[in-house]
Amino acid sequence: MELIPPTLVSTKLAFNSYLFWIFFAVVIGLYRVLPHRGQNRMLLAASYLFYGAWDARFLLLIALSTLVDFLVAKRITATPDRVTARRWCALSITVNLGILGVFKYFDFFTTSFARLLESLFNYETDPVTLNIILPVGISFYTFQTLSYTIDVYRGHTKPATNLLDFALYVAFFPQLVAGPIERSHRLLPQIVNPRPPRKGAFANGLYLVISGLFAKIVIADNMAFICNGIFAASEDQVGGIDRLVGIYAFAFQIYGDFYGYSAIARGIALWMGIDLMANFRMPYFARSPGEFWKRWHISLSSWLRDYLYIPLGGNRGGPWRTCRNLMITMLLGGLWHGAGWTFVLWGLYQGLLLCAYRPFENHFQQSRPSTLRRLGETFLFFNLVCLGWLFFRAESLPQAWLFLSEILFTDFTATFLTVYGLGAILYLVGPFLLLEVWLSRRGDLLALTSSPWGWRAAAYLYALFMLLTHQPHRSSEFIYFQF
Repeated sequence: MELIPPTLVSTKLAFNSYLFWIFFAVVIGLYRVLPHRGQNRMLLAASYLFYGAWDARFLLLIALSTLVDFLVAKRITATPDRVTARRWCALSITVNLGILGVFKYFDFFTTSFARLLESLFNYETDPVTLNIILPVGISFYTFQTLSYTIDVYRGHTKPATNLLDFALYVAFFPQLVAGPIERSHRLLPQIVNPRPPRKGAFANGLYLVISGLFAKIVIADNMAFICNGIFAASEDQVGGIDRLVGIYAFAFQIYGDFYGYSAIARGIALWMGIDLMANFRMPYFARSPGEFWKRWHISLSSWLRDYLYIPLGGNRGGPWRTCRNLMITMLLGGLWHGAGWTFVLWGLYQGLLLCAYRPFENHFQQSRPSTLRRLGETFLFFNLVCLGWLFFRAESLPQAWLFLSEILFTDFTATFLTVYGLGAILYLVGPFLLLEVWLSRRGDLLALTSSPWGWRAAAYLYALFMLLTHQPHRSSEFIYFQF
């Protein structure tokens, strides 16, 4: 199994490191012998240790966000005047988005503004930049705390009465740095109340951890080797079809990487009696963008729907206003992923897809197409998703254009790299997709845990065999750590 040795990751407690599993063994051992209140205090200390292992300086940021939102929620509830309550909610939004804006977007906007002045007025200036490190997971826990104060203001959830419990809700280490983004009405009661043993928690957690490690190590890290090589190659080293293979490799890299993290987070949380939401539901089987965003990064897409799209007006006001709201939502969703024009373009592209497919969404939701038609619609939309992944993965807009031009206008002669890349995708990703086909037909993401023990044993042995024998050339950090 390709787990990163502690010496290669310093003190970072990544799920694919030996150091994390030593850390988790200590945590789960203490968890089993402590009462409920002791469990919460220990988990909070472990969560702060986990986050501090990345960079202890940023513990102050997460502590500040926690304290502000805890106090604001109490003031919102204690204030009978809705205007004053709205001001308290606005304070929470300002503080959280202000911190996120300074650390994630300040340099991007100042640099972009300086370039705009130079291109329009030939005015050269050195932009003011902070050159500060982006705190890991800041976008995730910022959205999580924001949803809490907004839900308290809307009356959808009651404020936490214990600061330590609320701090654990914000910093719970399995989902802290890359989600899923949990709502307070789901996660907070599981923290506040005692957690009795869950039926099937060990079996379900084991499946999620094994499938998550398989997706990350066997699929994502091996796809990264192919993808990174193609994206780093010059024009004379690869052709158009190789560039296309690189995009396909990235599509499965980012899926394996992000699904892998979410699955492991859910698995280890289940072993501690906490049920995190499923963040993925076979997204590459979607036939339309509306269906895709109900299957991909579900915690973010539902957050954007509830706290941005619907307040903007949603689908009220006719098709043009609906399209406007979709474009704004996806543009900001693209910026959430990263401070770069490639992410802006990716968000705009996703908005255009939603608008283009909007008149046909009822068809995709209500129709029961033949198998052949379903496969055709799925294949078409998968390629449209992959086109979007090009903008997401490209290091610059010129690189994205280079890929597009070579794919569209150069000779499609297969090379050794083409055969190797497609073969690796079929060999490494194919069995995982077949499992997803079976899970989709069963309508249960955890269906394997209730199948006969022989099938489970065979699946786990296969996964362990692949983990031991198909180690990637180089392990990589989870992609969404940068967001």
